[in-house]
Amino acid sequence: MTATGLPDAAIDRFERALAWLSALLLVVVLVALGRGWAHWGEVSPMIWLHLGAVLLALGLTPVLMLNPRGTRRHRQLGWVWCIAMFLTAAASLFVQAIRPGHWSPIHLLSLYTIAAVPMIILLARRHSVAQHRRKVRGMIVGALLIAGFFTFPFGRMLGRWLLG
Repeated sequence: MTATGLPDAAIDRFERALAWLSALLLVVVLVALGRGWAHWGEVSPMIWLHLGAVLLALGLTPVLMLNPRGTRRHRQLGWVWCIAMFLTAAASLFVQAIRPGHWSPIHLLSLYTIAAVPMIILLARRHSVAQHRRKVRGMIVGALLIAGFFTFPFGRMLGRWLLG
């Protein structure tokens, strides 16, 4: 138990790995964006909203994972992270560049995220630390890292920009 009376939420190896992988993905996305600057005018506002929200979430993930939990700062940044994740997922539903008018299997992660964000908030407000932690970890793995990985292969925009 911590001084606040809540269960201990010490940072473990898995969370350190999630933090570093999120930071690495953030750097890779920023490099891809830098390399693709000549094509920025071709990018729709919805894709920019999606990218901006995911960049914010990726940037906040290491901060939230590597710093003390249950603090006022963690709660405030957690709200921003949740809003960024929700916006990322909601905007992605309107990104259908590969097959216009159709969703791809990756959009299932968007639907999961839209449903999971309110649950993450509810679990935190109920002080269900273990469940909140599991749900956040799952969202980082699935909605940030796995979905993020799939933005690079198969001729997608960031992959083309990154790999030339």
